[in-house]
Amino acid sequence: MQKKTRFNSQLYAFFGWIGSRQISIFAKLTVPQYQSGCIWLHRIMPSAFSLAVKPCVAGSNGGKSWRRRGGARAEVVVAPKKRASTQKVPELSKQGIPHTDLHVREIVKRQSDDKKSAMLDLSQKPQFHPTFLEEAYDKCRNICAEYAKTFYLGTLLMTEERQKAIWAIYVWCRRTDDLVDGPNAPYMSSAVLDRWEERLHDIFDGRPYDILDAALTHTIHNFPLDIKPFRDMIEGMRMDTKIFRYANFQELYLYCYYVAGTVGLMSVPVMGIAPESPVSTQTIYNSALNLGIGNQLTNILRDVGEDSLRGRVYLPQDELGQFGLCDGDIFSRKVSDRWREFMKQQITRARFYFNQAEEGASQLHKASRWPVWSSLLLYRKILDAIEENDYDNLTKRAYVGRTKKLLMLPLAYSRAQSATHLRLLGTKFLGF
Repeated sequence: MQKKTRFNSQLYAFFGWIGSRQISIFAKLTVPQYQSGCIWLHRIMPSAFSLAVKPCVAGSNGGKSWRRRGGARAEVVVAPKKRASTQKVPELSKQGIPHTDLHVREIVKRQSDDKKSAMLDLSQKPQFHPTFLEEAYDKCRNICAEYAKTFYLGTLLMTEERQKAIWAIYVWCRRTDDLVDGPNAPYMSSAVLDRWEERLHDIFDGRPYDILDAALTHTIHNFPLDIKPFRDMIEGMRMDTKIFRYANFQELYLYCYYVAGTVGLMSVPVMGIAPESPVSTQTIYNSALNLGIGNQLTNILRDVGEDSLRGRVYLPQDELGQFGLCDGDIFSRKVSDRWREFMKQQITRARFYFNQAEEGASQLHKASRWPVWSSLLLYRKILDAIEENDYDNLTKRAYVGRTKKLLMLPLAYSRAQSATHLRLLGTKFLGF
């Protein structure tokens, strides 16, 4: 196969073609031209060619002898081809912390108890005026619509009772996150989080502090919600005030569970499980947790540059080292080939968790699947955007435009309506 070159016209005459370690040389060239070309080529391609100058005795051209007086014959010797580098890219672990260590099974058991509502002390069940409750849920709805537009559109397909409950949970989670990342974050202290946890217990005991808390109190008495995922989220906020580096993926996974996996565990009792679901309740909860992990890993990859400006690095230190990287490479905000390879592996792991979440998303109550699938597909698109930015998440923030979001909703809706089809084709959409 002929190899194209970028040399000038003289050197095009110098070569016939290069391929399979063969070089044809036109005899019509003069020796000075021949030598000059070889020397120039040797300078620009020293690893491929070497030049040896020997006295010229005789040569042949089409059976006729020819001789150069007082000249020299330039012989091009092709060096053996160097084998392409086969350096293996490290494959990152996808194994987080066992769910038994997080006591997920106990949460599932408590939230799956149909008799929980009956066991609640009726004296603790708050009695709110209908108008007050309506206003409380309206406030939650407005906050959700403002800060989580795509997710909010998905909730509109749910029953009214489920809508209100999801809005109340979302608002509590957002307020909890704002303690660390909101406008009052500079005044954050462990004492503030301690008071927030005491307030959470009051909510579960039927003593809400304000109108937004009242919406969650009402939700807790309508659905079998356990307090542990809420407490675990507060623990994640504590981590954010004390820990600025993560030694390995297990440490990062624990953080992701606290701040995002817990949301999945809170949501399943409200979303509901399809009566015809053939999989275990535990499997569905595991999928919900995995969706939260995938979402948070994606948030981290999207916000690497922004977090570095605050002195935070949410990437495993040992994995950075495996790729010859360190915090300095992040703070320098320069995208290198090593960084790209590192990001490819990070994205692969995030997609792994989204793939693990698919089965559970397809087993939720039919009326609840759309917002879950919307979230899943939207976050996958963020990973696609990082790739489209050539893995530059140091100076650019990957985002999904409004048009793409709107185009994605019908796709999420179609997948949400066909659980059987989704189970069969789930692996086809890797890296969607």
